[in-house]
Amino acid sequence: MEYNASYKFLDKIDSPEDLRNLPIEDLPEVCRELREMIIDELSRNPGHFSSSLGVIELTVALHYTFSTPYDRIVWDVGHQAYAHKILTGRRDRFYTNRKLNGLAPFPSPSESEYDTFTCGHASNSISAALGMAVAANLKNETDRHIVAVIGDGSMSGGLAFEGLNNASATPNNLLIILNDNNMAIDRSVGGMKQYLLNLHTSEGYNRFRNAMSKQMAKWGLLTDERKKAIIRFNNSLKSLLMQQQNIFEGMNIRYFGPIDGHDTISLVKVLNEIKDMSGPKLLHIHTVKGKGYKPAEECATEWHAPGKFDKLTGERIKPSTEGIPPLFQEVFGYTLLELAQKNDKIVGVTPAMPSGCSMNIMMKDMPQRVFDVGIAEGHAVTFSAGMAKDGLLPFCNIYSTFMQRAYDNVIHDVAIQKLNVVMCLDRAGLVGEDGATHHGIFDIAYMRTIPNLTVAVPMNEHELRKLMYTAQLPDMGPFVIRYPRGRGELTDWKCQFEEIPIGKGKLLKEGKDLAVISIGPIGYKVQRAIEEAEKEKSISIAHYDLRFVKPLDTEMLHSIGEKFNKILTVEDGILAGGAGSAVMEFLSDNGYNVSIKRLGINDCFVQHGSVDELYKICGLDEDSIFHTIIRLTENNQ
Repeated sequence: MEYNASYKFLDKIDSPEDLRNLPIEDLPEVCRELREMIIDELSRNPGHFSSSLGVIELTVALHYTFSTPYDRIVWDVGHQAYAHKILTGRRDRFYTNRKLNGLAPFPSPSESEYDTFTCGHASNSISAALGMAVAANLKNETDRHIVAVIGDGSMSGGLAFEGLNNASATPNNLLIILNDNNMAIDRSVGGMKQYLLNLHTSEGYNRFRNAMSKQMAKWGLLTDERKKAIIRFNNSLKSLLMQQQNIFEGMNIRYFGPIDGHDTISLVKVLNEIKDMSGPKLLHIHTVKGKGYKPAEECATEWHAPGKFDKLTGERIKPSTEGIPPLFQEVFGYTLLELAQKNDKIVGVTPAMPSGCSMNIMMKDMPQRVFDVGIAEGHAVTFSAGMAKDGLLPFCNIYSTFMQRAYDNVIHDVAIQKLNVVMCLDRAGLVGEDGATHHGIFDIAYMRTIPNLTVAVPMNEHELRKLMYTAQLPDMGPFVIRYPRGRGELTDWKCQFEEIPIGKGKLLKEGKDLAVISIGPIGYKVQRAIEEAEKEKSISIAHYDLRFVKPLDTEMLHSIGEKFNKILTVEDGILAGGAGSAVMEFLSDNGYNVSIKRLGINDCFVQHGSVDELYKICGLDEDSIFHTIIRLTENNQ
């Protein structure tokens, strides 16, 4: 539905410049209208809900105070950027958010000059913003302000601390805003969460300190060297008097707060007070995720991305699941609990996604054996490796796109030592509306190159259960299982456990004119395309499920190479280095003179849209596979 609402202020705000022309007293009403618009639109067109409601006042204050887009605002993750999009010229197109060819799900520099950096993976804002601040200094753009907005959940990521460490030692005037709502998607965990809950600093002290620094500068007493010494002394004195140590000021980053993140007028006043201060600064604000919508405030995790809902009652509109297959994530969660009940060595590890990956099922029954390590994928892998080294059997569940961040940890800490870590890559393949930053299309290519790994891709829920069972058997070594977001094919998913032979594929259907090799659940699209092709033409198509991309089923591939002169491979992943490449390399290395056509994702970043729309764009829908089969078999007629 196109934008047709009527708002006193929003209808006249086509850019932040229009916002800045309003008197400050009108800002709370602007916030109210933004909140109403976001609730109204997301009730019909699902998206990231509670995060965006939680930062409306901050977003208004930032664009009111700073001269965007000349001043840079760098958002972390981007779940919270809907008010930002509406205020920066995209109000009338907001109804297209996350839709094919519509607004991107996260801030994207290709979409707007107000989107200063790519968002999607957490914890990168401080590093990126610091780079911009240093660039501004080197270019003598002394009037340009750089602001990084990071949540307390993202602050648990190692990259955030690397950025803080560098910011403390590099000349810059960066402002970091720490949006502290005690939440990531699930509730934040770890020492940083508890630290932020307990952290308080006097606003009066900060005003006094600011006034004294200005006066000392006028007297010529505040040289750079003296300033560093004075800051260190002041921080030590404040820690002593307040019986509290401030980790940020310990790194020579000025700390302000915490303050109410939902008081727009106060936020503007504080931002104006501190924005021109020299050196790195951190403003700590407290917000409520889902602010202004009671159901979301009371259960922010469920309302992170709630789907469609009745905006008046708060009732979430869920389609009936009766008689349809479960989510792969649910099968994983229940199977993990079932295995853990039989094998006391099994532990679960997830980086801030217990609900998303369904590890909360085991967490509920066995809380002492499940570890949510926060947004820290590299740590999740190495932490799992440490437990495996001393005899435990970790199931480390990480979304495929986020496992990219832990690549070195997989190689250095798991694979080299051949440790028994089961790495379950959730959301593999095209994931839909979250777009390029979230598609899990690279994992087959980046995992199959690593020695000592087993890399398996189940075609359905039974295969997922059996592979999980196989992976936890003794001395299996590093084991990777990748599976997609969404529902599978089987309603009777709870099969008996049995071991699957490592490196063994499966002949699904005999044929003589063409061999089709698929891997994973996309095999069902291939099955249906083959059925249609055989109905239309007098052809006979063989269908194989590769199942393991490492090690390959060499016996099966030899058989295919000997029987067929034409082969089609189909995969829900990047073509370069993927499963089709593995098949092609094997057949070439073994001297088979065959024609191979590969279907997968080309050398590009795939946009956002529904999964079905994206399959069609990438040529991986049933119709595209059908026409490819017809073309490949035409010369055989």
